[in-house]
Amino acid sequence: MAVQLSQFRSSLLKHEKQPKPPFFSSSKTRTFRVSTAASSGIQQLIQSGEVKPIPPKDAATARNSDGFKLLDIRPQWEREKAYVKGSLHVPLFVKDTDNGPITLLKKWVHFGYIGLWTGQNFTMINPNFVREVDAAVSDKEAKLLVACGEGLRSMMATWKLYEGGYKNLGWLAGGFNRSADSDFPEVEGPEKLQYATIGGVSYYFLKLLFLLQAVGKE
Repeated sequence: MAVQLSQFRSSLLKHEKQPKPPFFSSSKTRTFRVSTAASSGIQQLIQSGEVKPIPPKDAATARNSDGFKLLDIRPQWEREKAYVKGSLHVPLFVKDTDNGPITLLKKWVHFGYIGLWTGQNFTMINPNFVREVDAAVSDKEAKLLVACGEGLRSMMATWKLYEGGYKNLGWLAGGFNRSADSDFPEVEGPEKLQYATIGGVSYYFLKLLFLLQAVGKE
């Protein structure tokens, strides 16, 4: 059963990362793909040492000893499920509230294609992201460890912050999904931090597997 659970988690994460159809390629869509410029840019920054990749197992040391502040850039509905106590929160993606006919059609297709399975809302990039981080941090020299569920959205956020003048940046490599319970012991919310990205029908499948696993142990 443990093997089945691991395989299911892997399939969920792979499903989350599947490319979206061309219909969703505009800047107002929710996407885990990092733009070409941001992707190549952040890789160069990591290779040069300008941005420090920090795996979840080293996050406690980075925060407690190295002075990094944890910046959670996940959307609000993911953070409500589970978040690290004391972390800052500025979402990179926000819910798209436009109800024009074109957007409504996109939302309908999004729901049928991915929203029903993952429970994710139709979103757009937060146009005020860097300004909201400025308001929450105020010091461009602050050390920020940028984090999301799987590590891709935080790559984009890290690039935006670097362009916005922040130079002491860390990136949570692999995201919260790859963390162990001991990596972030002070977690609040009704769910496990590792599963906060999972929603919709996939969430209920996961719950069923947990139930079957518990019954199997008995």
